[in-house]
Amino acid sequence: MNRTLLFVPLGIFVALGVLFWIGLGVEDKTSLPSPLVGKPFPQFILNTVESGEETRTLPAEPVLVNVWATWCPTCKAEHEFLNTLAAQGIHIVGINYKDDDFKARQWLQLYGNPYLFNISDPDGMLGLELGVYGAPETFLVDSKGIIRAKHVGDLNTRVWEKLAPQFEAMQ
Repeated sequence: MNRTLLFVPLGIFVALGVLFWIGLGVEDKTSLPSPLVGKPFPQFILNTVESGEETRTLPAEPVLVNVWATWCPTCKAEHEFLNTLAAQGIHIVGINYKDDDFKARQWLQLYGNPYLFNISDPDGMLGLELGVYGAPETFLVDSKGIIRAKHVGDLNTRVWEKLAPQFEAMQ
């Protein structure tokens, strides 16, 4: 048997490793396609975190819909930026995802409340309909209630630079 044939499996392994490594670099990890982009925001009947009153609609204006929770460390990291956006006049609706309303109210008192109102989604059913993988996630919703974009992860200055033109176009 030719001894060079012993190196064929090693060559195949190295070639597959190189292809895998190249594939990792090509994948865009910042975008996660959503089948809901271009479709209406799901219907819901839930309570608000702030008052406990029933709500079933988003404002009839362009809004950011931010999915957040007190148990989410990344949500804490993005919260200051959300306060900054709200101070600039950006309207944000929160979905408090799989969380406790009491803890959510404490959080909002401690860190500020950038939201017009917060929808309480304690069992995550609205999040499920939105295809939420986890908090935080943010949706751009136009005045007709159509989802125009989705961002997975924290919203920060770098991400907002990409989303802002699309949000401005919805005005």
